Amino acid sequence: MSSQIILPRIMQIGANASQELPSILVSLGCKRPLIITDKMMVQLGYAGALQNNLSKHNIASDVFDNTLPEPTVASIQAGVDKAKGGDYDCIVALGGGSPIDSAKAISILARFGGVMRDYKFPRIVNELGLPVIAIPTTAGTGSEVTRVTIITDETNDEKMLCVGIGFMPIAALVDFNLTLSLPARITADTGIDALTHAMESYVSKKANSYSRSQALNAMKLIAPNLRLAYHDGNNKAAREALMLGSTLAGIAFSNSSVALVHGMSRPIGAFFHVPHGLSNAMLLPAVTAYSIPAAPDLYADCARVMGVATQEDSDDVANQKLLNELQALNDELKVPTPEEFGIERDTFFDLLPVMAEQSLASGSPGNNPRVPSAEDIIELYKQLW
Repeated sequence: MSSQIILPRIMQIGANASQELPSILVSLGCKRPLIITDKMMVQLGYAGALQNNLSKHNIASDVFDNTLPEPTVASIQAGVDKAKGGDYDCIVALGGGSPIDSAKAISILARFGGVMRDYKFPRIVNELGLPVIAIPTTAGTGSEVTRVTIITDETNDEKMLCVGIGFMPIAALVDFNLTLSLPARITADTGIDALTHAMESYVSKKANSYSRSQALNAMKLIAPNLRLAYHDGNNKAAREALMLGSTLAGIAFSNSSVALVHGMSRPIGAFFHVPHGLSNAMLLPAVTAYSIPAAPDLYADCARVMGVATQEDSDDVANQKLLNELQALNDELKVPTPEEFGIERDTFFDLLPVMAEQSLASGSPGNNPRVPSAEDIIELYKQLW
């Protein structure tokens, strides 16, 4: 049985990769980019640096910086209006997962119209929108190499999963230097997000030999370097390893799938505005403990490649060491519980049935080694408190 692997046409990886943007645009035949980013990237000067570099090569560009940390239908529409109002032939997505996810959605809607719900899974979006050149500034989402975007419908707080070749960037410029300014909190949350991508894609029922090879390498890079980058943001070796690990993890899950952690994470983010990586971190130890009995050998592989277990350890010993490590990682990186984050208890518990329903509807829990019922998901949510 064969597996279809989808990747960006061009990947530029390493220090100062983002400075190659002008030549990448020329190679793609793109002459008029719209840079989609957020206000922090403008304040830090990253958007201006891109524009200056493009200007030196006689490429005019505009900036749309009104993306939100959790993209919504309304925020996407503002970007669509901007993209339709100019003579742009491509989009440069600069930032973390949110600007890149926003750019993907805008590229489709600007070309084909409709509303975001029209493109929600289970529809598979193979239409090609405006070409997206992704420049990630966090080591976490892997959105620069995935055929996925997630947009929140603010009318009902549903995080809509949208999937298909149409959402795959045509190019990814992966420059770890852009992550050196990240604060510790974002480093932690995005790093655990990437680790979750790698673990879930490895144990997923949709995994294949290619995706698993990428996932193993991602875990090998992320696990020993996340703490280092968290405690010392200027550690270039750790930053570079995390950035590459994040991209490999994105490749892994985009060509297999995520699973239960992500299915349960999206409703927490939608209802309580918890950053995606942070909600993944809250869930990862409990969901891993729940899932191990259905795939003990696969989770033991994760423990060994992460360096927390040895080849001599039995699977049972390796998996206990894995659970200990995930909890220790959360403790050291100061991952809060829902209560510590500030979520109101009664609201959280009242919403559990709806959250479980939305989790299952996303399809991700069905890829988990141990497929949960709605009641199982509710019990796991309760464990987080």
